[in-house]
Amino acid sequence: MKYVYVSLGFIFAGIGGLGVMLPILPTTPFLLLALACFSRGSDKFNEWFVSTNLYKNNIEDFVTKRSMTLKNKIIILAFASSMLLIPLIVVDIMWVKIFIVLLIIYKYYYFVFNIKTCNPTKEDIRTSV
Repeated sequence: MKYVYVSLGFIFAGIGGLGVMLPILPTTPFLLLALACFSRGSDKFNEWFVSTNLYKNNIEDFVTKRSMTLKNKIIILAFASSMLLIPLIVVDIMWVKIFIVLLIIYKYYYFVFNIKTCNPTKEDIRTSV
């Protein structure tokens, strides 16, 4: 069963990695699934996954503190909104446009009211300067 968990962990990590580049795919749920699979499958792979930049840049604050920095929230919202604006402008089907607008509204609602905003740590400030 451990091999199944490790295999699923790699699949979910791969999909989550694609989600970083493709705003249509959700990143966080797949990375959280990868973390759960790796933690059940192998301590070695779990430690490896937790040490990757994919984990640290996308879900570490969310997993440890259940929050994100304002900078991360703005970057995620700006990138996802710009990607959602493309089909909003290009597509001529009204129900698709309504769906995209509702998706954008929900995305902002979720980020503002459901994800806490934390202050960046001193280490975060040093690495960004």
